[in-house]
Amino acid sequence: MPRIAFLSTAHIHTKGFIENVLKATDGRVVAAVWDDVPERGRRYAEMAKAPFVADLDGVLRDPAVDGFVICAENTRHLPLLKKALPVGKPIFCEKPLVTSTAELAEVKALLAAHPTTLFCGYFQPFTGDMLAAAELVRAGAFGRITRIRYRNAHHAAYGRWFDNPDLAWFYDPALSGGGAFMDMGTHAVHLVRTLFGPVLEAFAIIGNHSAQYPTCDDFGIAQLKFANGILGTVEAAWTQTGGIGGLEIVGSEKALWNTPAGYVVGAPGKPAEPLASALGGAALPAGRPTRMDRLVAAIRGEVSAKELRADLAAAIDAVSIMEACYASAQAGRWEAVS
Repeated sequence: MPRIAFLSTAHIHTKGFIENVLKATDGRVVAAVWDDVPERGRRYAEMAKAPFVADLDGVLRDPAVDGFVICAENTRHLPLLKKALPVGKPIFCEKPLVTSTAELAEVKALLAAHPTTLFCGYFQPFTGDMLAAAELVRAGAFGRITRIRYRNAHHAAYGRWFDNPDLAWFYDPALSGGGAFMDMGTHAVHLVRTLFGPVLEAFAIIGNHSAQYPTCDDFGIAQLKFANGILGTVEAAWTQTGGIGGLEIVGSEKALWNTPAGYVVGAPGKPAEPLASALGGAALPAGRPTRMDRLVAAIRGEVSAKELRADLAAAIDAVSIMEACYASAQAGRWEAVS
């Protein structure tokens, strides 16, 4: 019966994570909720049918807690990681892991001293579609891949999603580390880093189109030069009012793209076929557990160390890539990824 403690409830996904626990039938429970905003924490604790605990150290020391969820504001992840990583229990930290390479250096030092299961709230690489795409990439099915594109966007700005006082931090760069590109772009960056490997340089344009949340960016487009020679584009926004997102892969032999009916694989002069057919099966691979399900699986030892290491490596690299993108947008030039 995995017992999970929430360390902050600031994130927009907190409600969904609590609902995941309440709806589960495997015995998982919220054991405690801590928050540096007690009124907010008490509200979510009541929803979770769990005690609100004002003493963070008490939650961390509780032997009955099996794992932690960090749902704090982005720039407040590091202080909680400093306290939670030495405990040695699995940690699900909302994305991004941290918002700068300076903070990242501290996380790496903590992990070296206290090897601990740690992952972020990324889920795109673990869907059946993306697992199938990854398998085709590994098999060389596209030939020499030259270009890739991924769009991750919605209409949060025009929809005024962050008007709730609990969520105002999303457009406060001091707490969020950025706007839409930090929020949505990090997902896109983590996915393409997972599928196509390390990135060497980035060039980005990041700004505000809608003026709905003018204190931060609400869109970003970045060009990425991968170590293997692929040129990639990632798009992220809170201003997407229509159209289709997802992944596109262009290779010398075949391409992959998204359609309203799902992903297809095609080649010049040949009809496109569904992704599952291109993989040689009637169905896509089963997805891997993500977010709360991944935490429970990690507590139970049901996620391999190899999978967790690869995921964490992509989450760590995503911080460096994102920093290079923001630096590029400010300087107007290509920036090396540290």
